[in-house]
Amino acid sequence: MTLGTIMMDVSGLILTQEEKNRLSKPSIGGVILFTRNFESIDQVKELIKSIRLINQNMLISVDHEGGRVQRFREGFTHLPAMAKLGKVYDQDPKLALEQAFSCGWVLAAELLDIGVDFSFAPVLDLDYGHSHVIGDRAFHSNPKAVVKLAGALIEGMHEAGMKCVGKHFPGHGHVALDSHLDLPIDERSMNEIRQDILSFKGLINQGLDAVMPAHVVYSQVDDKPAGFSSKWIKDILQSQLGFAGVVFSDDLSMQGAHFIKGIAERVQVSLDSGCDMVLICNHPELVEQVIDLNWPKCEKLHLMKGIKPFNLDKIAHNNHRQNIQSLL
Repeated sequence: MTLGTIMMDVSGLILTQEEKNRLSKPSIGGVILFTRNFESIDQVKELIKSIRLINQNMLISVDHEGGRVQRFREGFTHLPAMAKLGKVYDQDPKLALEQAFSCGWVLAAELLDIGVDFSFAPVLDLDYGHSHVIGDRAFHSNPKAVVKLAGALIEGMHEAGMKCVGKHFPGHGHVALDSHLDLPIDERSMNEIRQDILSFKGLINQGLDAVMPAHVVYSQVDDKPAGFSSKWIKDILQSQLGFAGVVFSDDLSMQGAHFIKGIAERVQVSLDSGCDMVLICNHPELVEQVIDLNWPKCEKLHLMKGIKPFNLDKIAHNNHRQNIQSLL
């Protein structure tokens, strides 16, 4: 099964006719949902069902990490910011790993139950204390702790039946600027950046299904942002680190992606650099500019599908929720 390599978003609680037309195009392989797409569990299930009526193989995704980045709230377990797990880990590593597993299981099971295939989680960036956009989304400042905690969270996601996406390769935590609003430049040497890469490297053979590169320029390594850099994706991530999973671009409408002016060229360079699927969010006019161009399809993307059909184990759900109560 091959899928189109563009992931788009939709504007509201139900599909417009224009969105139905876009979703039927062969270049579209996925949809990312936001808070504006959620009113209730029943409503979002209907929205997802209407997307699948157009293309049953469409990948449905969401940013659902916990803490301040959790798109769906009403009827969902409020997940903690991952930094809370890091704090527990410093006092009681065994408990923290159990709680991380439970967070991963609950995150995955509740999303699978409404028809979402995967979340863009976990964040593998290190917390250096001066990136507000990352901040408490990071598990820890120590890559060994991040590997342990994120590894346990991923195990929980996998146990429930969901694939994971580690972000933002090779690490967004050291730069203060927010790549949604600016193009951050990390001027550290490759030797210094290796500390951040350890979070990804440690999970490549421990269940890391997909990776999202950062819209950050690491000027001592390459003059292009990582998501537009074949050096970062093909040479370092894939060749040197041996990552064979799926690579998603970060949102190509973000300010950090304006390194390349035109949206068609952004898509082209992302795909040429090693991305398997590109995200274009909050700007349907940009999707319109590229939707009818002859983009490749990708067989690897079907690996991100969640379990179908999914049956929520209510006893396990309750037990895992109880296990994370102290974090909330």
